[in-house]
Amino acid sequence: MTNSIEEFEQADCIFIIGSNTSVAHPLIATRIYRAKKNGAKIIVADPRKVHISEIADIYVRQNMGTDVALLNGIMNVILSNGWHDQAFIDERTEEFEQFKKVVEAYPPEKAAEVCGVSAEDIRLIAECYGKAEKASIVYCMGITQHTTGVDNVKSLANLAMLTGSLGKESSGVNPLRGQNNVQGACDMGGLPNVLTAYQPVTSPAASEKFAKAWGVEKLSQKVGLTIPGMLEGLENDTVKALFVLGENPVVSDPDVHHVKKALEKAELLVVQDIFFTATAELADVVLPGVSFAEKDGTFSNTERRVSRVRRAVEPIGESRQDWQIIQDISNRFGYPMNYASPEDIFNEMTLLTPSYAGINYPRLEGDGIQWPCPTAEHPGTRFLHKDKIARGKGLFHAVGFLPPAEIIDQQYPFWLSTGRVFAHYHTGTMTRNSPTLDAEIAEGFLELNVDDAEKINVSNGEWVTISSRRGSIDVKAMLTKRIAQGSVFMPFHFIESCANILTNPAHDPICKIPELKVCAVNVVKRPLPA
Repeated sequence: MTNSIEEFEQADCIFIIGSNTSVAHPLIATRIYRAKKNGAKIIVADPRKVHISEIADIYVRQNMGTDVALLNGIMNVILSNGWHDQAFIDERTEEFEQFKKVVEAYPPEKAAEVCGVSAEDIRLIAECYGKAEKASIVYCMGITQHTTGVDNVKSLANLAMLTGSLGKESSGVNPLRGQNNVQGACDMGGLPNVLTAYQPVTSPAASEKFAKAWGVEKLSQKVGLTIPGMLEGLENDTVKALFVLGENPVVSDPDVHHVKKALEKAELLVVQDIFFTATAELADVVLPGVSFAEKDGTFSNTERRVSRVRRAVEPIGESRQDWQIIQDISNRFGYPMNYASPEDIFNEMTLLTPSYAGINYPRLEGDGIQWPCPTAEHPGTRFLHKDKIARGKGLFHAVGFLPPAEIIDQQYPFWLSTGRVFAHYHTGTMTRNSPTLDAEIAEGFLELNVDDAEKINVSNGEWVTISSRRGSIDVKAMLTKRIAQGSVFMPFHFIESCANILTNPAHDPICKIPELKVCAVNVVKRPLPA
């Protein structure tokens, strides 16, 4: 997030797009509810009428996979009415003219034809956001999990820069992380193309710095593989072994049949987790890690806040701290590591990482510190890009609309999207092992528009068969008007009705994220057994 969670409360306008905020991020939703009470205008754009849309001043339902067309239409109106911040654009951005040419090709009437949102509503959103003094954007995986995910995010950055809604309180572009330490994992180099705090592996200076610290002659400057690349490598024998740490791709990744086939080809599959997952069932070796309550260390949350974590209970059975397991494996491979504690690891990391350089364990007593924190005297950073954008100047991108990788046809006439329900997280590895949470929602379902249900003669709670080009599953129908006609929705937590058997593995060409939020399916009433 460019800004801080508490800043939402003082915003004049909050634009939520592709985020089921009150279900997936209830604490942040609470701040948005407070903002509403303080007078903020709330805009929600989502193909499904999610819970937080109930408080929206403006709610629109765009067609699945058409976010760029909607955003370009909004920006076209802002430009046409002079609601953009030309001084900010001139002083702090570049490539504006190329961006402007593209956006001028998306008047609201044309954008409406693509995205399904009326030209009138596009104008209302543009006025509400464009005129706000403190306008904040909130988004989540409804924006990113597309073959155009990078374009979607760039378009949101364009919108913030266009109105000067960057580098000041209660504004900015604010992606919501899905779990408490996803941000921390990325900060620590848990991505294939970067070292800690996003220092590129391709950078000779960064490579040399880390090699010296780790006592090796040199490090590879080759970008690593994303998950789709790993699975492809298993299939074509360029990847021989896979170490899966705290992940359950047999449930979470698209086209599950393909995922299983690839994993079964591994010469060695190691899974390290706190429960015996569906992926662990395929493993040659399962290593027992520990839960958050059994760990010492730090978490970095969605607002870049680094917090201390202290072990509350002793590890159960043979389970061990993740870093201890990894250190022992490294030593046995002949790559010596000799850390005595998570603090040792953290201190080494801060010496190599400018944005964390001023943080240490004593300073983390209390509320924690938000990076960047470059020196021991620095208080941390509540919001980014104050006075100057971090890269020097903000870069506008000229982004045109591209359709999803898969579109509906006569054989597969429904659009499918997947997402979460309030009681469960991700593949249910933790939440479905909680009797209380599992009792809340114990099985999967398919949200089906009541009018579509009437056409295929399906009643609420009846079984249907939903099929895509990759497979079929049986699931109970939940009739609703929350989803538009011609569209269906499934939560992906339930292996018994695994939504990701259906989803499309096509991925964004830049970041490689799969298109989990839209694919073409057919839905029919399940025939009674003979």
